[in-house]
Amino acid sequence: MQKVHYETLKTDVKDHILTITLCRENLNAFNTKMLNELIHVFDEADANDEVRAIIITGDGKAFCAGADLSGGTSTFEDSETEADEYRDGGGILSLRIFELKKPIIAAINGPAVGVGITMTLPMDIRIASSNAKMGFVFSRRGITPEACSGWFLPRVIGISRASELVLTGRILKAPEALEIDLVSEIVSPEELLPRARTIASEIVQNTSAISVALSRQLLWKMLGADHPRESHKIESQMIHWTGKQADVHEGISAFFEKRKPNFPMKVSSDMPPFYPWWD
Repeated sequence: MQKVHYETLKTDVKDHILTITLCRENLNAFNTKMLNELIHVFDEADANDEVRAIIITGDGKAFCAGADLSGGTSTFEDSETEADEYRDGGGILSLRIFELKKPIIAAINGPAVGVGITMTLPMDIRIASSNAKMGFVFSRRGITPEACSGWFLPRVIGISRASELVLTGRILKAPEALEIDLVSEIVSPEELLPRARTIASEIVQNTSAISVALSRQLLWKMLGADHPRESHKIESQMIHWTGKQADVHEGISAFFEKRKPNFPMKVSSDMPPFYPWWD
């Protein structure tokens, strides 16, 4: 992966794991530059077969303090775009994450509020430091939820809990986030990135990139299906296609030979002809 200088991010690829660190001096607050740089990184990661998994975290004490409010009371004003043409930046980011071919882990190291938490909802796994705090604080700023959180949040934690958090805008600490399944586990601050890398390494060392890409999209896309037969249809296509590919031959051989697999197929060039099936 070509080394690129970013103004709002730090990136590092090691052992096929891309680590993205949000890095701005104002608690990593989200702005248009960060949006554009994240989109660029995700595009690069999807095109690079050396990247098998992604971790995203924050620099310093915060994960992301939400939208950059340095513009004051006019922060969310846009007088140049018609209402029916306007698209919020957090939503553009969430939709890009939703389409990723690579699994992504959010390592929430500190405060994550507003878009700082909604951007993690389309990520596959969220783990938190014991120092983390989260809040869907939109109603306390006089605005409304964004980043496609109206779709993601009820699916992640259920409609009742989602409503309570959004309507009150209150801050919750890591133990409560674990209790309601907003995160899957809590670790000490010093163990956060090592734990994220352990999960990512499990994927890198033991799985087919093609299988992971297809499985990731299956799970997300079926959240909107109106009947289990929709999942049955696409699962059948996947099994029929993967059953004839080199990766399944390698996976079964590795199983019988009691060794780690070395899957040859690449997501950049070897995805099935029906992918993306939802277009």
